[in-house]
Amino acid sequence: MRTRALRGLALSELGLGGAALGNLYRASTDDDVRAAIDAAWDGGVRYFDTAPHYGLGLSERRLGAALRDRPRSEFVVSTKVGRLLEPNPAPTGSDLASGGFDVPDEYVRRFDFSRDGVLRSLESSLARLGLDSVDVVYVHDPDDHLDEAITAAIPALIELREQGVIGAVGIGMNQWQAPLRIVRETDLDVVMLAGRWTLLDRSGEPLLDECAARGVGVVAAAPFNSGLLASNRPPADAYFDYGAAPADVLARAHELADAGERHGVTLPTAALRFPLRSPVVRSVVVGLRSVAEVDAALARMTIDIGDDAWAALGA
Repeated sequence: MRTRALRGLALSELGLGGAALGNLYRASTDDDVRAAIDAAWDGGVRYFDTAPHYGLGLSERRLGAALRDRPRSEFVVSTKVGRLLEPNPAPTGSDLASGGFDVPDEYVRRFDFSRDGVLRSLESSLARLGLDSVDVVYVHDPDDHLDEAITAAIPALIELREQGVIGAVGIGMNQWQAPLRIVRETDLDVVMLAGRWTLLDRSGEPLLDECAARGVGVVAAAPFNSGLLASNRPPADAYFDYGAAPADVLARAHELADAGERHGVTLPTAALRFPLRSPVVRSVVVGLRSVAEVDAALARMTIDIGDDAWAALGA
């Protein structure tokens, strides 16, 4: 698999997202998750992303266990800071209602973008991963904490980067406006942009332009927009941006499916490949929880999509 460079790191063009590894929406067994990670590795995937938020640490523990016997120099791992996991004083038995993950709610998440919070979060992540270091650290969803992220969290990570403790400093969000401000005001290396640079939703283009001008990389996450673009023909009850897809959005997805079909390209294939058409994008990260999903994604990465097809898709 081809790789793209990010501050001396080699990110595989397809990255494995860790939310599904943490039982997002439904449970997967340890064996199934391990098999999926192994299949991704065998297919050439060398970039793996996770976060404490994903399954209240389960994603980090599973990913670390799967990578523990791999040569450390051969893969790139990113995790995130901004949410500290603390013992839950009143567990209900499940995190599904409050966090969206099918795991016991033994912990609660507390936003903390202070320097101390960043250091504590990273230390805990390393323990769960069983690694001495991670390559990229993203400040995770500071939507309501932008000033603290800019003045405390990112400077703390930059300090670690300059000390050689981590390789790159990033921001990870589901919107493009706040990252645009952060890119302009800080010495950032990479933005993980979820859902705003996809075949369907290209609203993040101003951010990509600014990143290109400043030499900041972009990792495009959630290329299927919460599942809307994950099937050849989106169903009527498809999700978009973590909720029911509006009628106009669903109609546009069907238009894209029609355009792709006329050129022999399925909607999921076009969706997975689209973000990489931008040279500022270093990897497209997708959540894959089974060997079948991994195999399908790997196959889509090998399909050649001609200029006529991209033109029909408005790309």
